Amino acid sequence: MSEDEREEEEQRPGLAARLDESRQTFQPALWSRLIGVAAISLYAILFVVLNTRRVKVSFVFVSTRVSLIWVILLSLAVGTVLGVLLSQLHRRRHRRR
Repeated sequence: MSEDEREEEEQRPGLAARLDESRQTFQPALWSRLIGVAAISLYAILFVVLNTRRVKVSFVFVSTRVSLIWVILLSLAVGTVLGVLLSQLHRRRHRRR
């Protein structure tokens, strides 16, 4: 073994140092978030794919046929908007008292 090879080997961190370094860089919170986002994404994709059947939607004066996923998403959006608006109204009324 030449002198240059010995110096190079001495400068490289040992196995214990490399393991400590990898433990410090491992971030369980990051990995759990990534797994969670991947699971939710997979669920959302499957939800859309499995709800593509066309259904008849009857309004008061008209009816139409649309994909079930659009009915579900529209209902979710309308419910979310109404919930936010009603909570703001409730908050304003109780703030005035």
